[in-house]
Amino acid sequence: MSRIHLLSPRLANQIAAGEVVERPANIVKELVENALDAGATRIEIDAEQGGVKLLRIRDDGHGIEHDDLPLALSRHATSKITTLDDLEAVASLGFRGEALASISSVTRLTLTSRAQGAEDAWSVHAEGRDMAASVAPAAHPVGTTLEVRDLFFNTPARRKFLRTEKTEFSHLEETVKRLALSRYDVAFSLRHNGRVIHQLRSAERTIDREKRVASLLNKDFIDSAVHIDAEAVGLQLQGWVGLPTFSRSQADMQYFFVNGRVVRDKLVVHAIKQAYRDVLYHGRHPAFVLYLWLDPKLVDVNVHPTKHEVRFRDGRLVHDFLFRTLHKALGDVRPDDRLAGSTPATLVPQTAPLSGVQAGEFQEQARLDWQAQAVQENAGSYQPAFNAVPQQGAVSAQLDGLRSLSQPLDVAPWGQEVRQGQPQPLPQTPSADMPPLGYAIAQLHGIYILAQNAQGMVVVDMHAAHERITYERLKIAVDQQGVQSQPLLVPVTLAVSEREADAAEQFADEFRLLGVELARVAPESVVVRQIPVLLQQAEVPRLITDMLGDLLEHGTSDRILAHRNELLGTMACHGSVRANRKLSIPEMNALLRDMEATERSGQCNHGRPTWTQLTMGELDKLFLRGR
Repeated sequence: MSRIHLLSPRLANQIAAGEVVERPANIVKELVENALDAGATRIEIDAEQGGVKLLRIRDDGHGIEHDDLPLALSRHATSKITTLDDLEAVASLGFRGEALASISSVTRLTLTSRAQGAEDAWSVHAEGRDMAASVAPAAHPVGTTLEVRDLFFNTPARRKFLRTEKTEFSHLEETVKRLALSRYDVAFSLRHNGRVIHQLRSAERTIDREKRVASLLNKDFIDSAVHIDAEAVGLQLQGWVGLPTFSRSQADMQYFFVNGRVVRDKLVVHAIKQAYRDVLYHGRHPAFVLYLWLDPKLVDVNVHPTKHEVRFRDGRLVHDFLFRTLHKALGDVRPDDRLAGSTPATLVPQTAPLSGVQAGEFQEQARLDWQAQAVQENAGSYQPAFNAVPQQGAVSAQLDGLRSLSQPLDVAPWGQEVRQGQPQPLPQTPSADMPPLGYAIAQLHGIYILAQNAQGMVVVDMHAAHERITYERLKIAVDQQGVQSQPLLVPVTLAVSEREADAAEQFADEFRLLGVELARVAPESVVVRQIPVLLQQAEVPRLITDMLGDLLEHGTSDRILAHRNELLGTMACHGSVRANRKLSIPEMNALLRDMEATERSGQCNHGRPTWTQLTMGELDKLFLRGR
């Protein structure tokens, strides 16, 4: 083995480039983030051959001073941080000072810049060599232009890993989309091989921001999205989440930003997945564009070379905040929101935001209150329109009544008295007073309810709709009774790791709130003495170990709630109206009214849609009317 020696600057930069520069899209990300940090209001990106032959990024930022240009291509040279305190509260997108040095070590790079107030512009050039660069005068307006040519020209082994031009440009375009979604106040343009791909103006108003999202993603996404704007305990969440009816076969329309930086975080994904759990069809993925804002001191962005991962100081609080906010937003969606083509009212702050939040100054009591509330308020605030919520001890009676549906639904829509068998008269013309789902006309093959509303015709899957109504009622009934626990006849002893045993001790109060009593009896052993009554048939060892795993990874667990809801969903399925059961017009109308008041009534417990709308325009097209 050879003696220890220092690597040459060129080799060190190429090693760093292996972490930072994988394809042209990585170069665009680093250079555009530098432009944003420089205060640019307009950024132009030109690419040739997928960005492999040429990348040109222009901005109108404050530029680089003449004396700083020789340092610009050096490693660990940056204007964004100076002390350790700056690193612990990074407010800029870049901070390591590695990007330009890494890029210039594997490309032919030319940097031209003119600083604000300077009379002349200057340029610096490098071709994969040591960082001793010469500065020459140039012609350029205020701002900076970087030209990156011939990616990996001096490392042919890495060039072989590049994909086709189409594939490389698709990655580059996706990167530009993320950057354009992160800063609405900046205008972006993207050209490929001389052809304009995106031309985005700055968007200050909400409607202009929605237009940008629609142009970059999908117009149907904005039309089927719920607008979020919630604030609590020093955290703020804004953006849009797609309704369960707008789901994707793959997770290709999920954008999450933390303080303006796009991230992919397991904790965030877990929280959003929980919020969509019983409204999304199996195998489908939600779509969202969300922005989380918090004090920079409460999040560590110096985790991964690409800066795509972050670490929250209080991950449990962030997880609960995201889950509760999205769970409430999706639960508040009603048929009239979807039919109107608009989103529900913006979420109001759930608690007053903490001003001047500093690192480590969260109140422990506020955190515990927040998490306890998250456990106890899962069912939301829905109150059914008929058959009042059962009182304590009456869940089985509620289920028995729902299972047979032997009694007519005796509450009329809109407070009118209806006798069994007497049809509800339809209005002669569409009226603003007509309910969102309209009034029932007939039943089709004992499965579907046909209704007329102001927009046209509504078709309702009566079993799926009633299944959701029953499910939400059962959840409310169980929540009102509290978690009923049952001691185990023979306590179950589990062999766990020391970390899991530590977690069992640390989260003992959370387990107790969920109806589980367990204690540590050895360094790597815990004993379970009590579980919820509803889960007495569950596999206790697997349930507890899965919960401990969730607590270690995400700081929270909903395994018991998931098992409980799965059981209630099965009960609701068996207790809902079945196919081929003849419903009277008043019964059908009462079911429609209850759908309008029930959370998540657009989907059954399994994520399938419960109703669909056919507008008059769509019906006219079927019969070629108006041609």
